[in-house]
Amino acid sequence: MKILIIEDQPELVKNMVQYLSTESYLCEVAPDIKTARSKIESFDYDCILLDISLPDGNGLTLLNELKNEDKTDGVIIISAKNSIPDRIEGLNLGADDYLVKPFHLSELNARISAVIRRRRFGGQKFITLNEMSLDLSGKVVYINDKKLDLTRKEYDLLLFFVSNKNKVVSKNSIAGHLSPNDVDVFDNLDFIYTHIKNLKRKITIAGGKDNIRSIYGMGYKFEV
Repeated sequence: MKILIIEDQPELVKNMVQYLSTESYLCEVAPDIKTARSKIESFDYDCILLDISLPDGNGLTLLNELKNEDKTDGVIIISAKNSIPDRIEGLNLGADDYLVKPFHLSELNARISAVIRRRRFGGQKFITLNEMSLDLSGKVVYINDKKLDLTRKEYDLLLFFVSNKNKVVSKNSIAGHLSPNDVDVFDNLDFIYTHIKNLKRKITIAGGKDNIRSIYGMGYKFEV
């Protein structure tokens, strides 16, 4: 799961990245609107945390641009402004939530999870696909009620496949999802094959069906 934090307060950014990383999120940071635009043009994010007061402008301007471009990234405004007009404007422009500083990181995590569930999984906390069950809140996967011991990237990879089930996803899109900061410098994408091989092995050992298909010359498909 990829999060973009658009915030110019270094200490707050540091705390958010440290906390959200322990919750299995892959975090990127943009300290201003210009950097944020560049990142958003290159990648899709599961959730964007957007401050209103940024060094080069108002975050609501960026939010308006996102919605005009039909971007589907979830957006949570994080702001020191606690005025009703600011809340109404942000929500009317298409923000999914509005969180006032200072806030508890556990609350931020809960709100991020809720936004992602609403946008990608219709608000479900649990997804069941035949013998496989995914606890989206706990970030746990079960095969026939047996818990899978997955790494963070394996969990992210499986969730990416599930959210794109029955669709072909390219190796480049998988690489961008798992390691967006490094995708331009990879000599090859063999690391994707390694993650997929390990994920398939763990699923089949637990008694699950191997639903991940390699589509020659195109990428992979999670068939359900």
